[in-house]
Amino acid sequence: MPTITVKGMSCNHCVMSVTKALEALPGVSSVKVDLLSGKASFEETAPVDLGVVKKAIEKIGFEVVG
Repeated sequence: MPTITVKGMSCNHCVMSVTKALEALPGVSSVKVDLLSGKASFEETAPVDLGVVKKAIEKIGFEVVG
């Protein structure tokens, strides 16, 4: 289960935005986003390019660190 760190989330609306952005990507399922830790994890139903994940998160105004 890949896990990324998302910087800039401050509320549950942020969590929902990140969740929706990840769920919209092909090959991504079972998204879990934790506000306190800033971690987002997901299951892959097909190989997912982490560069695509990063771009999707940045497109909605957050930063992927690490």
